[in-house]
Amino acid sequence: MTSTLVVGGSGGLGEVIARHFADRGDDVVVTSRDKARAEDTAARIGPGTRGLALDLGRPETIGAALADVTAVDHVVITAVGQAANSLAQFNVTDAVAAVTMKLVGYAETVRVLRDRFNPGASVVLFGGLAKERPYPGSTIVSTFNAGITGLVRTLAVEIAPHRVNALHPGLIGDSPKWRDVPDPPHSAQTPIGRLVTMAEIADATEFLLRNTGINAHDLHMDGGLLAT
Repeated sequence: MTSTLVVGGSGGLGEVIARHFADRGDDVVVTSRDKARAEDTAARIGPGTRGLALDLGRPETIGAALADVTAVDHVVITAVGQAANSLAQFNVTDAVAAVTMKLVGYAETVRVLRDRFNPGASVVLFGGLAKERPYPGSTIVSTFNAGITGLVRTLAVEIAPHRVNALHPGLIGDSPKWRDVPDPPHSAQTPIGRLVTMAEIADATEFLLRNTGINAHDLHMDGGLLAT
């Protein structure tokens, strides 16, 4: 049975991705900083899914948190840190916390698990379109999402022959943040005439994990927004 770990899989997009893999029969582990929330999500998804507490913002604790994940085929790290932070009103504490979680935490998770990868194991790290299209308050978000590109490229060499890719979504129309917002930004600008969906993101995640020719790649999921 395929083993899939979804870090940040306790709600929203992460839960949709975890459910996608559970529905195809994978043994799925979902994580949250809060153990009860992770376990509640696992129970909602159903048999074959379990929840663990994992805090990417405290990288020194990741090894212990993942101690009983003994073998893994797929690692998906979706956790985000998107608090607004601009140079005009710069919050150093928030900036350090966000970069630590997104870059150090991501890297440490892969480092901890690399010796437990099954043959053919692969990794998908989540960034975001802010690396290409900054917006007001995105100083740190744009920076760490761009950092995901660099992290993926070096990890592809360091964990070879295992593959690692990045998925950079634009706004997701049916996500908890945007589904109840009338006329969300960019929806009229995309060539497809709408924002992408969580199901489409989950499908793209599976493609990156499954396709053995894709490695060290940045996949932009934006409905074609970058072409406009």
